[in-house]
Amino acid sequence: MTTESVAPSPAGAPPAAPPTGPPTAPAAALPGPVAVPPAAPAGPAAPAPPANAERAPRRPRRPRPVLLLVSGLVLGTAAGGGIGYAIQSGRPPTPLPPLQVALPTYPSDVLDPAAAAAFAPPPLAIDGDLRKLLISPPSGSKPWDDYPETPSWITAGELAEHDAKAAAVFVELAAEGFRRAVEVDWQQNDLSVRVTLTQFAADFATSADRHNRRKDDLEPFAPEANGGYQMESRPGYWSETTEQYYLGRAVAQRGTVVMRVEVYGTRPVNAEVVRNIAKQQWERLV
Repeated sequence: MTTESVAPSPAGAPPAAPPTGPPTAPAAALPGPVAVPPAAPAGPAAPAPPANAERAPRRPRRPRPVLLLVSGLVLGTAAGGGIGYAIQSGRPPTPLPPLQVALPTYPSDVLDPAAAAAFAPPPLAIDGDLRKLLISPPSGSKPWDDYPETPSWITAGELAEHDAKAAAVFVELAAEGFRRAVEVDWQQNDLSVRVTLTQFAADFATSADRHNRRKDDLEPFAPEANGGYQMESRPGYWSETTEQYYLGRAVAQRGTVVMRVEVYGTRPVNAEVVRNIAKQQWERLV
């Protein structure tokens, strides 16, 4: 029994479609050679994406209006500069001003000294070394702690430390034109005495008036004195202690200088003592 030979399929021909019917049992092997058709060449096939796979995001692109705006700015600047240069180059050159200007001239008339003095600021009523204007401690007195026992210069901070509200007093002195101050202190018997002269700048003359406040509550110690004295009837207490004191004080002003006399005692101070010390110090200012 013979079989017919099967001609091979041409290259590149599509493979035969598989049968659509139900599979059948293979036929019995027949004797003799069987021709096997050659397999079609396998090429690289792209795998099919799964149905539920997400697409990769596209690469972001620069917004086109931004590019147009930047290009417009660059071109506008270049065009404006070119137009401005063309307009300026066509104008005639502007002559520069001379390097040397006219020198100031002064009147040839002689200045009247009296007229110049009238326009000048008034001189200070008190100037020079203030230490020479302070009274000296009386004989038989002794130093009062570490306070200056001879007329000495003091700073605004040292002057403010005499008050319980030292920080506020220091700010007040600095803001109101504090210029300089001198002080002398001593103790005699049961009294402690402090005399200070505080001078303010000429532009802050009203500050001296404020430091010479409460003049209506003061009794005059001298007819010509711009100030007076006052005796405290209630005792006070030294800072951070329970030790009490009685105070008699006097204050006066001459020009930009404020004179202050303070007398402390363990019992009420005699008013005559305060008046005498204040009068002696005032006489040295006039």
